[in-house]
Amino acid sequence: MDEERQDATTDEPRSVLKMLIATDNHLGYLERDPVRGNDSFTTFEEILRIATERQVDLVVLGGDLFHDNKPSRNTLYKTMELLRKYCLGPRPVQFEIISDQSLNFHNRSCVNYEDPNFNVQLPIFSIHGNHDDPAGDGGLAALDLLSVSNLVNYFGKSDSIDDVTLYPILLRKGEHTKVSLYGLGNIRDERLYRTFFQKKVKLMRPKELQNEWFSVFVLHQNRAAHSPKNHIHEQMLDGFLDFVVWGHEHECLIKAQADAQGQFYITQPGSSVATSLSDGEAKRKHVGILEVCNQEFRLLPVPLQTVRPFVIDDLVLASEQLDASDQQAIVDCIAAKVEEMIEQARQDFPRLNVKMPSLPLIRLKVEYTGYETINPQRFGQRFVGRVANPNEVLLFYKTRKATSAAGKDGGRAAHKLLEQDLRAALRPEPLETVRIEDLVASYLDTSAKYLEILPDGELHGAVRFFVDKDDKSAISDFVQRTLSETHKFLKARQAAADVAAGLLDQPDAIHELVRTRTATKRDQQQPVPATNGRRPAADADADGSDDQADQASPQRVSGSKRRQPPARSAAARSTASRKAAAATSSSSAAAATASSARDAAADSDADEYLPPAPAPRHPAAAAAAAVFNANAIDDDDEPVTFLGNKPPPP
Repeated sequence: MDEERQDATTDEPRSVLKMLIATDNHLGYLERDPVRGNDSFTTFEEILRIATERQVDLVVLGGDLFHDNKPSRNTLYKTMELLRKYCLGPRPVQFEIISDQSLNFHNRSCVNYEDPNFNVQLPIFSIHGNHDDPAGDGGLAALDLLSVSNLVNYFGKSDSIDDVTLYPILLRKGEHTKVSLYGLGNIRDERLYRTFFQKKVKLMRPKELQNEWFSVFVLHQNRAAHSPKNHIHEQMLDGFLDFVVWGHEHECLIKAQADAQGQFYITQPGSSVATSLSDGEAKRKHVGILEVCNQEFRLLPVPLQTVRPFVIDDLVLASEQLDASDQQAIVDCIAAKVEEMIEQARQDFPRLNVKMPSLPLIRLKVEYTGYETINPQRFGQRFVGRVANPNEVLLFYKTRKATSAAGKDGGRAAHKLLEQDLRAALRPEPLETVRIEDLVASYLDTSAKYLEILPDGELHGAVRFFVDKDDKSAISDFVQRTLSETHKFLKARQAAADVAAGLLDQPDAIHELVRTRTATKRDQQQPVPATNGRRPAADADADGSDDQADQASPQRVSGSKRRQPPARSAAARSTASRKAAAATSSSSAAAATASSARDAAADSDADEYLPPAPAPRHPAAAAAAAVFNANAIDDDDEPVTFLGNKPPPP
């Protein structure tokens, strides 16, 4: 008996699965800044170095690996260089994946370390965030480039945002440790909230020995309640989960905390580089090392030593008792406060690592009620070479005054005013409601010209991709695609015996034909289908906009009332009629044939813009259905959503 206990104790260290957890690396942030351009890469290299030195089994990234949807060549080069440096090597991988990997990884059939052509020693598993989400032709993300080069295992991408089914990556190490890793890339919060509410988010569980699996869920969504439906509430997540890694929120709350119902633990690693000068970003940055053995776990916070120092503070000018007319005294007071903050950064952030940036980020919020502001950029010039953000050191703001209430209910009224001020301060600022397609449609409505070949709705989408996704080829691709379709349309008319009638020999007749086709498409108000060679509809923009929602509604695609082409003059109509009559007078039978052919071609042309049929189910899905069921063992054929009987959040 003692020998068996000793053997189990000896095997326990070999069964501990260690994973490093990090989120929101934002590689390439301010890459053109001569001072801060390399911050994101310096800290990301430290994260990979920690993973190598601590000999973790794998790295899990919670989204926003890149700051831009289309990273620059310089960003991609530096990222791939770091991944090759730390992820490739002779150290063997100590765990195995026993799930159907074709259901786990996007566009791949196996994990990267099982590829015989690569020697991977540190596997990285990553979901996408709202900054590096799939977009463009083929619906590819920047992570797909790292995945096809065998440097990152991209998982958590859902083909549908209205019916989400997640298959876990089943990891096993030794005889005692089994981990099921779930991932869900960023989806617009309002859409995902509705999908949760409709109980159409399903997490599949192993059919056998469900209680032996330690379940980890990685997601990238709003955790703070910006509005009632603009975040994902903890109660939406299923109770069988053991550990949740929450990305997207940049404030570092690395310590594992139990949810409100005490069913699972949540960690929020935060960002590894400050992308905004806010209080949340000023907290110390950490990554976590999650160790799992059997059903037990522990999370070890690891502070990052190469993060640029950041100090933020407030200054109320009224409390300094300064003369409002003495501008120089105000400037000197603010400058003295900034000097104190620079000294505080030097003391609070000792350079324990030689790669730690020396120039700190300084943010001073100045309450200037009763005083005049000063020029922040001009003021910051005196700190060039001493701070990393000289043009953004100062932020001026005013507080609302609560008027005193007299009489019997004075105290109650003052309390009510204070409560209103507090609610106003906590209320999020209204989002910008002007959309790109609205601006384009407004221009077309007020312009004397109109579109004769290019469809309005598709132009709106192309401009939106050009602006929001920085897709520099979106407009040119749209124009070339439309011209190609128009050319095919005219060739089809020739093949349909239009040439026999001689219609296509007249330029005015061709012009009229193309313009009529464009007007018909404009009236139909059909959205662009997400087919090959066209931009997908199921994108969640980096700014939170939802392309699929835009394309699903004809009113939103149009952006304004549909415009009809202006009527031609009587002379133009008479000229076109004479030419058409002359062209068709040779044979009335040929004209009848051409008319019927035009109707058939018009029908086929209209079918071209119908939404495509749903894609067939993956061939491995049927096999996976025998291994997985939804959530729990259920005798019914229909899967049970993991929301169960939990009520939606209020």
